[in-house]
This record gives sequence, structure tokens and C-alpha cells, in this order.
Amino acid sequence: MEKRRQEKIGQVTSAKMKKTVVVTVTRQTTHPMYKRVVRKSKNFLVHDEKSELGVGDWVRIQETRPLSRHKRWRVIQLISKATRPAEATESAS
Repeated sequence: MEKRRQEKIGQVTSAKMKKTVVVTVTRQTTHPMYKRVVRKSKNFLVHDEKSELGVGDWVRIQETRPLSRHKRWRVIQLISKATRPAEATESAS
């Protein structure tokens, strides 16, 4: 029987590589001693075949076979695009 692949939702924090983005997944957990809510985050190298993602985009990622030395996740859905400043796009052209 095939094991179900993990899925996570995170935000793109870097898109400087070819076909690869860094996605930060943040989760909340309770501290075992102090009983306070603590945020923990982890970075994942994710395969982006079309190189369409930018910093700030929210994506759903899924576990997959090893694609490179550190890359074991791929993008399955773009949840929302980040809002880009209008003056940044005008000055580029």
C-alpha cells in the first residue's frame, strides 16, 4: 500500500534559483514547560518547474522523490500571489 504524501502550506521567501524556490512553513506549538504558544518555522527547497513563483506568494507543497541533494518537495498549488508595488514594475520598464 502506498504511503500518503505529506502536504504543507507556506510562503515563498526566496526565488533566486532556477526552477527552485525556498518555502518557509510556520507552525504553532505549545511550549512543554511554559505552556506558551511558540511559532516554529522551517525552510524547504521546492521544485518550481515553470519558475513562475515570486517572493511572498503562498503555495501548497507536496512531498516527492529526491530531485536533487536537498530538494524533496514540489509545488502543487499557488494559493495567492503576493502584491507587488506598482512603482517597482514601472521603473523596470
